[in-house]
Amino acid sequence: MDLQGSTDDLDIRILREYLSDARSSSRRVAERLNLAVGTVLSRTKKMEKSGVIKGYSAVLDQEKLGYTLTAVTEMTVSKGKLLETEKEIAQWPMVCAVYDATGLTDMFIIAKFRSREELSVFTKRLLSLPHAERTNTHVVLTTVKEDFRLL
Repeated sequence: MDLQGSTDDLDIRILREYLSDARSSSRRVAERLNLAVGTVLSRTKKMEKSGVIKGYSAVLDQEKLGYTLTAVTEMTVSKGKLLETEKEIAQWPMVCAVYDATGLTDMFIIAKFRSREELSVFTKRLLSLPHAERTNTHVVLTTVKEDFRLL
């Protein structure tokens, strides 16, 4: 693996182990993949240093935590303030993702809420931003798949 972030098959196998259980020790990963612990440690350190691995976390069931509403909001921003507006929205705790996009709208926002009231406050807050032109919010009815862990 080079510092550009390219990965080989062995790196992918190690990453899959961490995606399966981020609490796995290097020793456990090595055992599961039939590798030397030193190999797993050095590969993992290289992937951390290059930014392929940004951190380790638990995968939570948002619905069991009370976040039963998911909204996908399209937003159009005026006066060339797209990046500034996206950076602000990305800091809000209910926001899971902000995407700068092509098409009729400038960005897509994915956010989670515990109630319709929270969604209402969020939508009004978006519209009150200085450069907000318009929003179009879609409420998710059924989540078929939601997993940002690739590989």
